[in-house]
Amino acid sequence: MGIKTLDIEKLGEEAGNRYELMVVISKRARQIAAREKLELDEKLKYFEGFEDEDEFTFNEEQERISKAYEVLPHPTQRALDEFKADKIVYKYPNTEE
Repeated sequence: MGIKTLDIEKLGEEAGNRYELMVVISKRARQIAAREKLELDEKLKYFEGFEDEDEFTFNEEQERISKAYEVLPHPTQRALDEFKADKIVYKYPNTEE
């Protein structure tokens, strides 16, 4: 899969501030990646306690699970897609002095 370039100027028009846009998208991408890592670790944790009896079968299953996660789009791409579809909600922290 090739790398697609983005016109930050056009994205910035939609959001207002380009810097804030990059921060929001990068934070969302980190959330997606962390959630995926937890899911994958949880699925692979199942195989930790087994002995060598059916090692070949378990290895195939672990490989199948890992490959399913490898074919998913990159978290940054999914965060951008969510932004474009107006699925990302972000708020400013309270600015009380």
